[in-house]
Amino acid sequence: MSDRKQENSATAYQGVMMFTKYQKIYAKRARGLFDNWRVVMVILTQAVFYGVLWLEWNGRQAVLLHLVERKFYIFGIVFWPQDIIYLAIILIVSAYALFLVTAIAGRLFCGYACPQTVYTQLFMWIENWVEGDRNARIKLDNGPLNARKIRIKLTKHLLWGALAVWTGFTLVGYFSPVKDLWQNLLTWNLGGWETFWIFFYGGFTYLMAGSMRELVCRHMCPYARFQSVMFDPDTLIITYDAERGEPRGVRQQGRNSESGQGDCVDCGLCVRVCPTGIDIRNGLQYECIGCASCVDVCDEVMGKLGLPKGLVRYSTENAMARHLGQKEILGHIVRPRVLGYAAVLVLVLIISAWFLSNRIPLKVDVIRDRSMLSREVDDGRIENIYTLNVMNTEEKVHRYRITVDGLAGIELAGKADIEVPAASAMSVIVPVRVSPESGKSGANPIRFQVVAERNPDIRVQEKASFLLP
Repeated sequence: MSDRKQENSATAYQGVMMFTKYQKIYAKRARGLFDNWRVVMVILTQAVFYGVLWLEWNGRQAVLLHLVERKFYIFGIVFWPQDIIYLAIILIVSAYALFLVTAIAGRLFCGYACPQTVYTQLFMWIENWVEGDRNARIKLDNGPLNARKIRIKLTKHLLWGALAVWTGFTLVGYFSPVKDLWQNLLTWNLGGWETFWIFFYGGFTYLMAGSMRELVCRHMCPYARFQSVMFDPDTLIITYDAERGEPRGVRQQGRNSESGQGDCVDCGLCVRVCPTGIDIRNGLQYECIGCASCVDVCDEVMGKLGLPKGLVRYSTENAMARHLGQKEILGHIVRPRVLGYAAVLVLVLIISAWFLSNRIPLKVDVIRDRSMLSREVDDGRIENIYTLNVMNTEEKVHRYRITVDGLAGIELAGKADIEVPAASAMSVIVPVRVSPESGKSGANPIRFQVVAERNPDIRVQEKASFLLP
């Protein structure tokens, strides 16, 4: 490139800001209906997360994804690695539930139940309790570094760290028995991997909820990028009624609207309470997480001015354009997209419930001994040897009767029963014998049947092949 072209290129970029400087957001808490719902959801989700792992069921942890034993205990059900289909079902149900909620009410999950939102809310509560409200936090950060500032900041970060570490401990407690984990923690006898994951997850909680906060929603979360694909003109979103609010400006209490001034007094509170720092008056933005803090604070301002609430509210594009009422908005909820998501979700749930209710707590794998295909025994019959892996997925001991059929005169040469402890697996070697004339030369299909002696409904049939010379 010539010097003149370089000069022109440099001139073209003069005055263009390629990256905006990060400015810390000091979100003010907005009190109101939606804030109360958010508090309820934070308490509910964290009561489940921190509390469920301490519940007991049949003398063991009620919910335990035991990686060492390779078994998942979910209250009265035990899942094995062979039950991976149920994990796929959980993912499908979660995805379609999210699609359904998003199609109806936008980013409702983000605003009230997303872990990033929940833990950011917890960390902000601690911050408000230690440092004070928005103005106090700004004053503290802009003030000189003195003993008081160090004490307050240190207290906040210590509380953040304690919550983060306890969160990491709780997560690991779902994969390793929590009582053993707690005892090992008290005796400083934690394993290397347990220690790593406690501090790894705790560190990420501290980083995401304490430091990065809105940056996760704005730049890291993929859901913010593809949410618009699931929106349509009848999706409930947080909207600003520009027709009513503009032109905005200072307005005195009790002043009528005959002057042509809108109801928005341009107080800026909707921006100050936003956890991602956006101005909802600029329209729908991908940074909006649907927390409705701007709705709460705007309703409060409208109430003080004696004006109708709802300048910022949950509504839809069609409702704003056509001036639809609440009943008409609710009437548009049932539409093809919503019906499609709901139909798939209900269908998957029904099929899953049926499979789960008819799930047989017994699994059998049959492996033929390939080191010796077949052999002739003393009485002239032909013998094949099989290994049966019997898994008792129920939490009680079962004795199973083993039978075989498929060829005339076929019988077991070894023991015909096996006792398997609760939620365990055992292997048994089973010799099977048959007369040479009972089948054709080569592979002959046979069937093993394993039946619980106390409950004949618990039975499994597995196919195998019997080799004749």
